[in-house]
Amino acid sequence: MSTAATSLPPGPKGLPFIGSLLDFQRRPLQFFRDLERTYGGMATAMVGKRPVLFCFRPEHIRYFLVENPRNFIKPGTATGAGLKLFLGDGLLTIDGEQHRQQRRLVQPAFHKHRVDSYAATMTRYAQETIEAWRPGSVVNMASEMQYLTLRIITKTLFDVDSIEQTRQLGHAFDVVISNGPQRSAIMGRLIPSFSAQREREEGARTIDTFVYNLIAQRRKTGQDTGDVLSMLLAAQKNEAGAMSDKQIHDHVLTFVAAGHETAQNTLSWTLYLLSQHPHVRAKLLAELQTVLGGRLPTLDDLPALPYLEAVINEAWRFYPPAWRQARIAIEDFELDGYHIPAHTITILSQWVVHNLPDVWGDPENFRPERWDKQSGQTIPQGAYFPFGLGPRICIGMPFAQLETRLLLATIFQRFVPQLAPGARVVFQPLVTLRPRYGMPMRLDANDMLIPALQKV
Repeated sequence: MSTAATSLPPGPKGLPFIGSLLDFQRRPLQFFRDLERTYGGMATAMVGKRPVLFCFRPEHIRYFLVENPRNFIKPGTATGAGLKLFLGDGLLTIDGEQHRQQRRLVQPAFHKHRVDSYAATMTRYAQETIEAWRPGSVVNMASEMQYLTLRIITKTLFDVDSIEQTRQLGHAFDVVISNGPQRSAIMGRLIPSFSAQREREEGARTIDTFVYNLIAQRRKTGQDTGDVLSMLLAAQKNEAGAMSDKQIHDHVLTFVAAGHETAQNTLSWTLYLLSQHPHVRAKLLAELQTVLGGRLPTLDDLPALPYLEAVINEAWRFYPPAWRQARIAIEDFELDGYHIPAHTITILSQWVVHNLPDVWGDPENFRPERWDKQSGQTIPQGAYFPFGLGPRICIGMPFAQLETRLLLATIFQRFVPQLAPGARVVFQPLVTLRPRYGMPMRLDANDMLIPALQKV
């Protein structure tokens, strides 16, 4: 390791004692982009008394996530901060050899052939959801997509299909996620939110009760339903015997939380973007009409729907569900001429990197055509990472890719959702990028496709 003196790139001076803490907490999306526009590829901001490094270049993303992942851990994995308080020791919150071992154990549940087997269930549940919709009515699409994706995730991964339980879980997740983690992973100390504490704890208890009851029932019956839970119950952890209920609980909770949260936000934002870009929507509807002719989509249809895939890829670029990632250095490292000390927190932001003009050309334009291989658009590794990169890339990415395509194609067989007049669309950047006030949308009938669908 170099003996060069510790150095950090320049950044905003901030306020006495708290630095840029208020900007970081109150307007992080604008704060991140302002940092990149003012200071370029790297900047340092004081968050409280702690310097935080921000890196905004594709080569930085590669350095942290692909080339040197073992020198960086996620904040909170050792201290119990942030998500770890809620999710425990799931794949999102563990690091090092523990993460590598647990990921190998869980990976078979997300192999392509198993994920593909969920396609019919995804389409069926989507159809059941839209059967309850009425042309001309206004629905909160964020809530509708939360219920639908939560129902899919609990059925396909854990063989549970209870409408009452799904709604209870949806409310509980909303309470826990919207009220935020009880500890700041950046500040490393408690941030008071006493008014929400009781409600958050009740939401967490509801979720824990559901998961532990499910584990107990499955252990009692010994039934192998071919789902993730059955696999975890049967797994052995080296010579230590079967996995504990706590270990299984943490994995199950992580899959349910991450699985439906990412999908519901993707669908909400994609439908919003399509409502704001009628030329893109018209092109997508034409592709769906040509390939499906009004019938429900199947797994075999997806290769013939490249524009649908491009629309979702562009939505993930435009409004990434996971809008930033953080890492803590285990050892000193050197990057772009700076000698960064161990224990420095670094933030990598999809929100910024997905919108770099020198990479994307016209990042402010919602243009799915950029994902056409014939477009000439060159996307360097590290410029696009909605699910992360490297050994910690989201294990559920194939599930999310399949689900969002099938659900969007199914919705458009009956309806063309439009943003409701007067709707307030405001970002709520929590763990994921949520619409703060939901997504009220008017359900216009897709009259051209309804007759064909009714014949199926």
